[in-house]
Formats: sequence, structure tokens, C-alpha cells
Amino acid sequence: MSGTVLVLGGRSEIGVAVAERLAGTDAGTVVLAARRPDELDDECARVRRAGAEVDTAGFDADDLSTHAPLLDDVAARHGRIDVAVVAFGILGDQDRAETDPAHAAAIVHTDYLVQVHLLTELAQRMRAQGSGTIVVYSSVAGVRVRRANYVYGSAKAGLDGFASGLADALHGSGVRLVLIRPGFVIGRMTEGMSPAPMSSTPEQVADATVAAVRRGRGNADVWVPWRLQLLFAVLRLLPRAVWRRMPR
Repeated sequence: MSGTVLVLGGRSEIGVAVAERLAGTDAGTVVLAARRPDELDDECARVRRAGAEVDTAGFDADDLSTHAPLLDDVAARHGRIDVAVVAFGILGDQDRAETDPAHAAAIVHTDYLVQVHLLTELAQRMRAQGSGTIVVYSSVAGVRVRRANYVYGSAKAGLDGFASGLADALHGSGVRLVLIRPGFVIGRMTEGMSPAPMSSTPEQVADATVAAVRRGRGNADVWVPWRLQLLFAVLRLLPRAVWRRMPR
């Protein structure tokens, strides 16, 4: 395959790492979409060095009215979208969110509602073309929501459920959905925080993502690292009195 890869969140460390790995054989053209596309020089240079042609597009994820025009514009310029990587999101401030309803709502808006809207737009278009792969980033924070980050975790729980249901709805359509559940990722979003056990880097998450995309058969649920799936099979069974004291 050598088609068009759209990275929604063109400044995302994971998204750019995925684009680098897909460049060349898997991606003839990579479109990096971000709020300030004129500030993506470094990201564009990395993907070009990896072997793909690069374009940029303006993308304000929180403005739902821009989603359809963006996808239409990318299709008009580059043809069908073969792989769409939905790689944006915010962690927010849990302490602030507990007393600031607007901040709590902003986290849930970006990490859940916006993604539902965009994924629905993407699914419609890929169904119509009869093929394509959508990559969605959930989190183990949504597998069982913890007291320490319940606002972010609840948004990821909703996204995980929506993406899982969408994957089932897409079965037989020719469209695949790859759902990635990373643990703690050491990067810009978590800068200043102490890494949790079984942490990963953006590059490790990208490696797991691209391996799942390249398998090219059916939908996929991918835990990064894979051992987290075993761990959470046990953690789901912890009594609530113990669970509420779990750290981030």
C-alpha cells in the first residue's frame, strides 16, 4: 500500500512517530492536521526524511463545524484517505476539574465528544469508499476509572466503548478500526509526572500501532505494553475500597 495517511493531531508525538513508520511503503502522502499548521516544520521534516510526501492542514478539533470541510478538503487534494490516525487529546488538571465545571467539561469535550463526532465523519466516508483504517487512542485510564484522574479516565472510558461499538458496526464494510490502549506514556503530555509501572514511549506506542495497521486483517485491540491486558484482568476484580486509593 502506498496511499494517503491523515494524522489528526499533527503535533502529537505518537501521531508523527506513526507517520514516520508508515512513510514510503505504506504512505505515499502524509497530511499533518493541526491548529497551527504553519508551525509544523520540524514534524514535516521528520516525515519527509522517512520517505513520504507531506502536506499540512488547519484543524481545530474542538470546532465540530470544521471536521467535515477538513476531510472533504483532504480528499479533494489527495484522493481517498487510506489511514486516519486520530491522535489528539488533552490530559487536563484533575484537581482543577474537581472544582471547575468548565474545565471538567472541556476535558470531556476534547477527549470524548469531539472524537465521537470526528470518528462518525470518518466512518461514513470510509464506508462509502469500501476500505480504510481508522486508528483510535484510548487508554488504560478508561478500563477502570480511578479516583486520581477520573475526569480524563471517564472520557477515555466513553471513547473506548464508542470505538469498540463502532468497530463492530464496521465489520464487513471493508473498513478496519485499530483501538490502541496505552498505559502511561512518557512524553510532553505527562512531563513533570512520575512514570507509572509499565510505562512506554511515543515510539513504542507507534511501533505497536503500525504493526497492527500492517496486519491488515479485521479490527484490532492493542494494549501497550501487552502485559497491561493481563494486569487489568486482575485489577478489575479489586474491591472498590482498595481501588479508590490507587495512584494515577
